[in-house]
Amino acid sequence: MTTYTPPSSATPPAAPGGTRSDAPPAAVPELPSPRTAGAGGPSGTPETPPVAAASRLEVSGALLALLRDTATAPHQDPQLEALTLAVSADLPVLLWGEPGIGKTAALTQLATTLDLPLTTVIASVHEPSDFSGLPVLGDDPATDGVPMAPPDWAVRLVRAGRGLLFLDELSTAPPAVQAALLRLVLERRVGALALPPGVRIVAAANPRSSAADGWELSPPLANRFVHLTWTHDPDVVVRGLGGTWPRAVLPALDGDVLPEAVAFARRAVCGLLGARPALVHQLPSTEARRGGAWPSPRSWDMALCLTAFATAAGVSRDVLSLLVRGTVGDGPGLELLSYLDRMDLPDPEDLLADPAHAELPERGDLRQAALDAVVAAVRAHPGRERWDAAWTLLARAASTGAPDLLVVPATTLATLRRDDWEVPESIEQLAGAVAVSRRADRAKARAFTMTGPGR
Repeated sequence: MTTYTPPSSATPPAAPGGTRSDAPPAAVPELPSPRTAGAGGPSGTPETPPVAAASRLEVSGALLALLRDTATAPHQDPQLEALTLAVSADLPVLLWGEPGIGKTAALTQLATTLDLPLTTVIASVHEPSDFSGLPVLGDDPATDGVPMAPPDWAVRLVRAGRGLLFLDELSTAPPAVQAALLRLVLERRVGALALPPGVRIVAAANPRSSAADGWELSPPLANRFVHLTWTHDPDVVVRGLGGTWPRAVLPALDGDVLPEAVAFARRAVCGLLGARPALVHQLPSTEARRGGAWPSPRSWDMALCLTAFATAAGVSRDVLSLLVRGTVGDGPGLELLSYLDRMDLPDPEDLLADPAHAELPERGDLRQAALDAVVAAVRAHPGRERWDAAWTLLARAASTGAPDLLVVPATTLATLRRDDWEVPESIEQLAGAVAVSRRADRAKARAFTMTGPGR
């Protein structure tokens, strides 16, 4: 058997014709090392010394520092006010928004403004045991049991005694992790460790359609949060990119009205649920809606708490609307807001007692409700003097507001007349206004019939 031996560097390679060439081998040029080349690197450009590269990185760092150097200023932002009020009320908040909308940046700025250490936990990359605790065997498990050791982030929060726990990417957490989060969100416990009262919990999630491997939230977990839809305001973004972002400020509660605020919130929620008991608990029928805000005794308790805080802080109706609709859902939340409006209505008996000097609400829907309440009071306890007082009140309403609001109450009040009751003079003042309003309604109906919708 013949063994092939590769040619050595001293043996010239065979010529193409098969004979050995006696010519010396061609010398292989030696490439200069990038660090030893005097004229430059392989591309021909001079090499940057290490000291010069470091100085360039320092300049880059200085530019980045200038870009990150932004300021904050007060700005009317209902969604930011709703977030800070819910955090002040110590209720778990869940921010829903598309990727890149600024949820994480808002929470980072909130933690900085409130001087709270921010602890971020990506729910989707953790195991259930990271929230329920890891079992640790002791000396005698049969006697002492097996304690559940908490993770390091929970220990840091307990040592600090305060902080903002940010549960990010909640909609990408699988069902097993969501189940483990139930006790953390509601009871503030991680394994055997209880989080201190100074820790607030805020979570963020993308809609399932835009989340990476997204899941719908389980109904038990969703019902533990105040849901806020996080959107972007172009004006806020432009001002922020220009160097000034909105400042998150905790609401200033009026200490003198705290008992009244609690009584008002209790009267509102209990009054609504007493009149509409079907709203106490309504589990939505679809999976997507179950993962949002819906009414239950737990969420109504949160709505009551937020109503009391909003009353004590004197926030706008827009902020209160975001909070109650984000707690019990849009439908029940709007009913609560309507009930709150009616609670501010004047007592119909007070209006009947002095109709000539009565103060009626300026807003049309509230004025309509006040007049309807007066007519209902006369119907419940009819009497000649009360009937006359109601007509006087309607005449005053006609002179201070839109006459179309009087058509229904005036028509209903007219049906309550007894045969021995004389027609008051105030009716003559209303006849023209009511007739004009009715003619306008009939003309509008005829125009709609002739043209039809969309013509």
